[in-house]
Amino acid sequence: MVTSTRQSAGVLLFREAGGTVEVFLVHLGGPFWAGKDTGAWSIPKGEFSRDEDPLHAALREFHEETGHAVAAAEIIPLQPRRLASGKVVHAWAARGDVDPARLESNTFSMEWPPRSGRQQDFPEVDRAEWFPLHIARGKISNGQAGFLDELESRLERGRADAAGQPTD
Repeated sequence: MVTSTRQSAGVLLFREAGGTVEVFLVHLGGPFWAGKDTGAWSIPKGEFSRDEDPLHAALREFHEETGHAVAAAEIIPLQPRRLASGKVVHAWAARGDVDPARLESNTFSMEWPPRSGRQQDFPEVDRAEWFPLHIARGKISNGQAGFLDELESRLERGRADAAGQPTD
């Protein structure tokens, strides 16, 4: 029997203001995540098929979950991360700025309440927000925290390179 690994792709949008790096995260929608905060935030991402380009999927999913397009001159590939569920998440960082108040997410349907026989629609993400990295680490799901660390490391290396300082 052949099993295929589920894969997701997403974009970690970031901006710098006053020397502080902030990342754009979305809060997962639906009744399971309602009222939860720690671990209930994610980069905008979604699953893609084996024959789809992961970067294309990441850009598509960002738009589907937020209503915003990624308009970045530079897309920074990040190392894929395997979640505890076994799913592999591919991510790209991009410098940009979007307004969380203008969030427009696609929806999904599920039986709710459980065993009621009634289908309800819920947004895939119910809100979005900009967070400084140190706060984002306490919000994002554990399996995605490595993306924040990698982004911070790359930005620090870039600053050191620009200043002509040696890097490790």
